[in-house]
Amino acid sequence: MRRKSRRRGEGADIDLTPMLDMTFIMLIFFIVTSSFVKETGIDVSRPSASTAERKERGSILIAIRENDEIWMEKQRIDVRAVRANVERMRAENPEASVVVIADKGSKNGILVQVLDQARLAGASNVSIAAENPGG
Repeated sequence: MRRKSRRRGEGADIDLTPMLDMTFIMLIFFIVTSSFVKETGIDVSRPSASTAERKERGSILIAIRENDEIWMEKQRIDVRAVRANVERMRAENPEASVVVIADKGSKNGILVQVLDQARLAGASNVSIAAENPGG
């Protein structure tokens, strides 16, 4: 019996399937574990407070502009719609905390109404954003 001789390089293809599988698995892992930055859609000049602390997990953001406009998810909303929006967002993420970012020139009456609506929506962790002048 005579064996067929193979030329060098013939039939020595590299199978890339396992490498591609691992690449896609890593991609899915990074997408699932990454945290996305949420924004209110407007710039707010926050008041400063020396006791301000950085809060990493403020997933429901509500902004109040100097002219008392209320913004959530890059949309202007009425104060009466705050409760419904917070309830909807808490249905998606029940552990979400609410952070109100009020401009230092806004009226505190609107701020109190927004805080009240967020609490009526069932949010137990409601806080007000401020800037720490020390960093």
